[in-house]
Amino acid sequence: MRTDIFARLDREPEPPKIETPRMSRHRIALFGGTLAFYLAIVVAVLVSSWLVALDWKVMLFRPYQQWPELHAFLDYYVVLGQRGPTAVMVASWLGWRSWRQHTLRPLLTLGASLLLLNLSVGAVKLGLGRLGPHYATQIGSAELFAGGDIFPSGHTANAVVTWGILAYLATTPRARRYLSAVSAFVSLGVGLTTVYIGTHWLSDVLLGWAAGLLILLALPWFEPLITRTEVWILSVREQWRNRRGLREPVPPAPVTPEPVLLPQALGGGAAAEGVQEAASTGQAPGASGHPGAATRARAHPAHPVRPERTPPAPAGSRRPPHADRSPRNSSAGPSRPVAGGPVAP
Repeated sequence: MRTDIFARLDREPEPPKIETPRMSRHRIALFGGTLAFYLAIVVAVLVSSWLVALDWKVMLFRPYQQWPELHAFLDYYVVLGQRGPTAVMVASWLGWRSWRQHTLRPLLTLGASLLLLNLSVGAVKLGLGRLGPHYATQIGSAELFAGGDIFPSGHTANAVVTWGILAYLATTPRARRYLSAVSAFVSLGVGLTTVYIGTHWLSDVLLGWAAGLLILLALPWFEPLITRTEVWILSVREQWRNRRGLREPVPPAPVTPEPVLLPQALGGGAAAEGVQEAASTGQAPGASGHPGAATRARAHPAHPVRPERTPPAPAGSRRPPHADRSPRNSSAGPSRPVAGGPVAP
């Protein structure tokens, strides 16, 4: 049994029993408070209240000119809120979690949160159409409905959701506390960095924090849908595996050589000895004298092998008949004269 730290990287023998978060009263209260904060920021920007004036003061202060030595570092730090790189990093970690724990829930939860983020934040961005600080046209204006897409801040909301999902999927309370602190620090830093660089108003960042937090607080409502999706995907995978197993070619059965049928009696001791010798050497009888005999025996196993012997000679004389000779039958003609007797006229 392994006791080192690398043993925690091995695949677990069975899926662990992880309790999914539920919409408790505390979570519902946080969701309601965050939603009220979200709506208050939208209304404050729509009516060009003191929040818009604060946006212009921060913008005209130009933080990137006040502390230029931080610009190089913060240009790289703001990537932690960019959707593409962060999604790849977090998906890689959650993919390993899914393989180790025999469940698709981590990846499906990440996909559901990013889908909700794109729908909610994207709809508000396109609906309000606010321009960024670098494209502002009138001092003191909220710059709404001008074809922009920076309200709320997508970098900030993405940082809250992407890094906060790690805390949401934590398996122990201790890990959940640590990951919540890390995700809060990263998302706050990304939001303030966008204000420092000048790509977002301060109100954009406030609304981005609220938008990301609303998605994390609402995820327990989508847990039943995530569970049903996981069951459906696993059932489709099993059906595909079964179909693939049925389509695999069946290996052919091994071919066994058919035995050669030998005659029961070969007519003599010498022939029997030849059969025994042929059986011991694996050849058909008569194979030594005639190479084609064994081939004929294997080609026609149903017919017995005939012994090689000289055919008998036909009965009677082999001499051809002569027309000038008369037959030796006495009835056919006169008999020959006896030596020394008279010759008939």
